[in-house]
Amino acid sequence: MHIPDGFLSTPVWAALNATSAAGVAWLSRGASRNLEENRIPLLGVMGAFVFAAQMINFPVGVGTSGHLVGAGLLTFVLGPAPAAVVMTAILAIQALIFQDGGVLALGANVGNMAIAGTLAAYLPWRFLGATRFRRLAVFLGSALSVFVAALLVLAELSLSGVALPAPILRVSLFLFMLAAVLEGAITLAVMLALEKMHPRWIQAPRQGSALPALALAALVLAGFIALFASPLPDGLEKLAEEAGIAGRAQAVLRSPMPDYELPAGGSEWLRRSAPGLAGVALTVCVALLLGRVLARQRQGGA
Repeated sequence: MHIPDGFLSTPVWAALNATSAAGVAWLSRGASRNLEENRIPLLGVMGAFVFAAQMINFPVGVGTSGHLVGAGLLTFVLGPAPAAVVMTAILAIQALIFQDGGVLALGANVGNMAIAGTLAAYLPWRFLGATRFRRLAVFLGSALSVFVAALLVLAELSLSGVALPAPILRVSLFLFMLAAVLEGAITLAVMLALEKMHPRWIQAPRQGSALPALALAALVLAGFIALFASPLPDGLEKLAEEAGIAGRAQAVLRSPMPDYELPAGGSEWLRRSAPGLAGVALTVCVALLLGRVLARQRQGGA
């Protein structure tokens, strides 16, 4: 789902950078109005868990793979505005440090996943989250977040002059719908696991065993399970291959750990696990820093 540099035309990525920057600024103000000091650790742990979970690609059939995006999970736990801020931080770290998603295309990825994704996830949650249909809201919100982001990707590619014939479009929509269903199922499973540890923890997240469990899960995912991630292309990469634009992908910035690997030296475990663990730590630090900035803005505006 991460658009690399080279896929979008200059007018498209430039416009999306401008609109996404404005959108994140607006959502940041909303996050600062409601963020309490004792919830700041939650931003760091949830951000780290989603970062690590995005590293785990698993086969989904028809020669493709998928992974949790996490916009819905962040939205249900943090609220849409803080979720958008944390997701933006994750996407920026991925682009700048790991060459996962383009630097020039960062605005597109932020708009698709951090802004549209969280807002789409919030719609079912807003109306059904406090009812007996809460589990349905989790599934629908998570699935909708991915499918809306995918539709925006297709629109952005089309606006950039990429030809998407009907056969390719049909296959892409099928793959994106499959990814959406899996996103909903995985997010619901995570939410149920969290509530099993602490009943109603999602409605009122608090300090307790859930936070250490999420932190430990992030470390295990990034440091060990990511070693066994599927090498198959995801839905967007498959679309790029079919549309003949895969060769356009380029790196405009030299990242220190491209593709989540150390450039050279050491064992395979070290080369592949160290970047993931570093990414988890960096995500925690950035999310905590952003949380403190937002909390101070709230105190200053009080």
